[in-house]
Amino acid sequence: MKERGWTQLKTSEESKISKSTLSDYINCRTLINPGNVEKLSEAFGVAKSEIDPSFKTSDLNKGELELSPCFSDNVKLPVVGKISCGTGLLAFEEVERYEPTPKEWLNGGEYFYLRAKGDSMINARIMDGDLLLIRKQNDVESGEIAAVLIDDEAVLKKVHKTDSGIILESANPKYPPMILNGNKNIKIIGKLKKVVLNF
Repeated sequence: MKERGWTQLKTSEESKISKSTLSDYINCRTLINPGNVEKLSEAFGVAKSEIDPSFKTSDLNKGELELSPCFSDNVKLPVVGKISCGTGLLAFEEVERYEPTPKEWLNGGEYFYLRAKGDSMINARIMDGDLLLIRKQNDVESGEIAAVLIDDEAVLKKVHKTDSGIILESANPKYPPMILNGNKNIKIIGKLKKVVLNF
């Protein structure tokens, strides 16, 4: 779209794909299906493989196209390096890459990855460098592990709710609990759903 100078509205009109569906594709919330790959390739006047690299020529003589089997079973989700919430909206400022993720891991909602840093959650079997699959949500139950934004720094902690505020607990006794009572700008941004080990 950028190369042609097309907006999402223009792309939607030319391809006959809804704006909401295009937005899901652009933000890697859902996989593009083969029918819409064809619509976009016709709208842009390019090969299907330029829209979706998983299309590859399997027989040059017959011109047949083959869809990679892993593509239909995975969604590419962003691995986020930096998050901000300065405008009140969650913004991914740095995306390291997009990680293929089995669709069976996802159960509604929006997801993204953070990368574990340090050893503060080792007793929860979360090690430095592990990928953390996060379901985006602004609240969790007390006792659940969540991604929390503290002054634009995302941390993974067990959340405990009390009458006087929130306590963020590490899973390593050498790190004391963080007691937050309104002195810091904090926001729960998601719930930990799965840990992908870094070997």
